[in-house]
Amino acid sequence: MKFSRRALLMAAAVAAPLAAMASLSSTAAAEKVLRVIPHADLKNIDPIWTTAYITRNHGYMVYDTLFAMDENLKPQPQMVDTWTVSDDKLTWTFKLRDGLKWHDGNPVTAEDCVASLKRWGKRDGMGQALMDVTASLTAADDKTIVMKLKEPYGLVLDSIGKISSNVPFMMPKRLAETDPFKQVPEIVGSGPFIFKKDLWQPGAKVVYVKNPNYVPRSEPPSGAAGGKIAKVDRVEWLYIPDSQTAMNALISGEVDYYEQAPADLAPIIAKEPGVVVEVNDPLGAQGMLRMNHQLPPFNNPKLRQAVLHTIDQNIYLQAAVGNPDFYKACYSYYACGSPLASEAGFGPYKKPDLAAAKKLLAEGGYDGTPIVLMQPTDVPILSAFSLVTAQRLREIGMKVDLQAMDWSTLTSRRAKKDPVDQGGWNIFHTWWIGGDITNPVLATGLGGGGVERAWFGWPDDPELEKMRSAFAREGDAAKQKALADAIQTRALKTGTHGNVGTFFVPVAYRDNVKGLIKSPVQFFWNIDVQR
Repeated sequence: MKFSRRALLMAAAVAAPLAAMASLSSTAAAEKVLRVIPHADLKNIDPIWTTAYITRNHGYMVYDTLFAMDENLKPQPQMVDTWTVSDDKLTWTFKLRDGLKWHDGNPVTAEDCVASLKRWGKRDGMGQALMDVTASLTAADDKTIVMKLKEPYGLVLDSIGKISSNVPFMMPKRLAETDPFKQVPEIVGSGPFIFKKDLWQPGAKVVYVKNPNYVPRSEPPSGAAGGKIAKVDRVEWLYIPDSQTAMNALISGEVDYYEQAPADLAPIIAKEPGVVVEVNDPLGAQGMLRMNHQLPPFNNPKLRQAVLHTIDQNIYLQAAVGNPDFYKACYSYYACGSPLASEAGFGPYKKPDLAAAKKLLAEGGYDGTPIVLMQPTDVPILSAFSLVTAQRLREIGMKVDLQAMDWSTLTSRRAKKDPVDQGGWNIFHTWWIGGDITNPVLATGLGGGGVERAWFGWPDDPELEKMRSAFAREGDAAKQKALADAIQTRALKTGTHGNVGTFFVPVAYRDNVKGLIKSPVQFFWNIDVQR
């Protein structure tokens, strides 16, 4: 029997995680273990340094937050016990709960939290906006944080309680003082699980164990809020990049939970006895096409507009998802189904216009320079998005250098601001969960703060930043809605990014897994495995 080179490479790719499954020690076998297939490989482990969702999920395992969003995306206290706001709305005082300890045994202090907020505030778009209006952030004593504002600001709790990337996770002061543009050297949190770095095998396995000293809140779990009760002794992430192999591992019971079951395999998996398939996030996720605004040719807005005119959401979604039960077109930068969702400004972009795109290429002086498009081959949806973009750009006369890599490599490379011939890039695809894009301050892709403040791709648009700042300060809902529409229209005009459609990624798990929390982010507390 002959084996193709592709088959041999695939066998090698899945050998490590399958070996990891088989090599559970006798001690681990006696423990209650939840075995998870994550959506990507964990290589970068600092959730402030990167917005990658796999690192965010890792962050939720080991860190905790001052506030957290409940199932209705409303901020609730988490590490905070009580808080007060002065009559003039300028002084916010937060008192920490009793019993909070770091994984190294030291008590959590207000100074730790102040340093953590300041570091987060230098990387996250919503954090930057909050820090812009913060006059001082100090620790009054070991348990009291005092935030004094320059002016009233309506998004204080929404900011420090945001549910997704970058999440303002708390870490010890000695680590929080790390340069925010460098990764922390050590992972020490205060959350319900402890990261076992000695058992970490990049490309194969990540291990977390229950934190015996964690003191959960008394409220029932709701979204990211409420009591975080670790009901298993150990959680193992077993990275299996081949979806067919992953599906078979779930069906056979070798794993318990498949975080992102491909839509084309979901009907097959759902028919298997003992397996549950469901959509856990009602808002879904929005696919993003991100261009590098700092390098040619996309430092020219006409070229960015040309790319937007090539987008046909149905083509992207058919290629990447396939099953129409799990996708829909959505002409809004805010999550469809959320209060600010609007088609404002999308008129020229709801249908592709390749003639307009070619005209803009000519007007922008495109000279045939190859476009470096990063393709994460281990994330099927993003890989398919990349292939569609490559074809669409070629159809309007652009040369495309499609460079294959894994997602973790892409998330490291997208931070590089170097020229293309020195390892830089022009385009990559990602997605944002609906909970990340419900308003223009929260939506990282709408930031226009340039190389110092904007997210990867670094749009530089002071007017856009001024509009987002006005939104954050506006207290009238109708005026906020008008500002949100204006911001979206401006972002489309300047080409901050492309929206390639909304999709819903089902989760799949064995029916002996109980306690799954409905949320746009996957959490592993409250989950039990009944063996």
